[in-house]
Amino acid sequence: MDRPAPQTITLDDVRGAHKMLSGVARITTMEGSRHLSSLVGAPVHLKCENLQRTGSFKIRGAYVRIAGLTAAERAAGVVAASAGNHAQGVALAASLLGVRSTVFMPVCAPLPKVAATREYGAEVRLHGAVVDETLQAAREYAERTGAVLIHPFDHPDVIAGQATVGLEILEQCPEVRTIVVGVGGGGLAAGIAVAVKPLRPEVRIVGVQAVGAAAYPPSLAAGRPVALDTVATMADGIMVGRPGDIPFAIIRDLVDDVVTVTEDQLSAALLLCLERAKLVVEPAGASPVAALLAAPHAFEGPVVAVLSGGNVDPLLMQRTLRHGMSAAGRYLSLRVRLTDRPGALATLLGVLSVVDANVLDVSHVRIDPKLALTEAEVEVHLETKGPEHCAAVGAALEDAGYTVIA
Repeated sequence: MDRPAPQTITLDDVRGAHKMLSGVARITTMEGSRHLSSLVGAPVHLKCENLQRTGSFKIRGAYVRIAGLTAAERAAGVVAASAGNHAQGVALAASLLGVRSTVFMPVCAPLPKVAATREYGAEVRLHGAVVDETLQAAREYAERTGAVLIHPFDHPDVIAGQATVGLEILEQCPEVRTIVVGVGGGGLAAGIAVAVKPLRPEVRIVGVQAVGAAAYPPSLAAGRPVALDTVATMADGIMVGRPGDIPFAIIRDLVDDVVTVTEDQLSAALLLCLERAKLVVEPAGASPVAALLAAPHAFEGPVVAVLSGGNVDPLLMQRTLRHGMSAAGRYLSLRVRLTDRPGALATLLGVLSVVDANVLDVSHVRIDPKLALTEAEVEVHLETKGPEHCAAVGAALEDAGYTVIA
């Protein structure tokens, strides 16, 4: 359906932002995915904003916003609040434009993201346990000092900058039929819609949210932005409890659908990007891939999945990959009850050897009120080959007379 873009941001604004970003933001590559294409039954391309400067698309909107400030506003400096991607985008954009920047980050922000933000030239202040508290501190700083608050998604200039991703998609894949993009506050999805719909109204745009931070479905149902009581997801890049006012209006009018994905699906998508595409992608950036894995036949091809960022903390990467391997049936943890006697563990391991399960770790539990005097529980962590192999392991243990607890 041909629906005009809201007048707050025009296609000319987007083209102006694209020209402004020449030599600043990279025109990121578009990589084909043979595995996802086979699942979907049509070509699937990955728009690699994880390879953008600062590791995400955020440099686009931050630079356009700061470049549009008056001389007096630039002299006052800028301030932002972010757990990572927006922080780095603002820090680098401000440095490139010769503007002083202060970035508030949660006290629990990953150390690599804090260090990168400082290296890009920002003064970093750690404040608050969650981003909402950090954003409030940034607002108070702006009121106190006169610094300009650079919002991560709720400003026309920011959205115009993010919209340049949409122009690049049309240039790199003119035959595209569906664009899938992660949604937090909504700036990237709104920008892509503003760029794409006036030129190609038949292209379907699908937003993706994590189940634990899905503010758009209830907001769209209510016809206005609705704040969630709680948000919880590993995908911190889209962990936003309330849609932005400007992005919401655009997404309501121009985005065709917003779907949700689970934590298991996010983990599996991150693992797939690493194994099959050889791309380091953060959970938020992998959300479009998660949507394709969850319902591959729901998307008309050619499909472009926007990998919005790759700034993932190594510790989170380790936990997420382990979670993803478990979700994909590549990793199995179970507890087995057995008689506590010499040779019992060797016998158990012999059963696992027969079914070709690789034992990664073993631990004993001997003191527990649930155990009889002669019993013990063994917790075993196994490397497996998929869901069918996991089922075969469980069946082999039960056939051997073992009680599998979990």
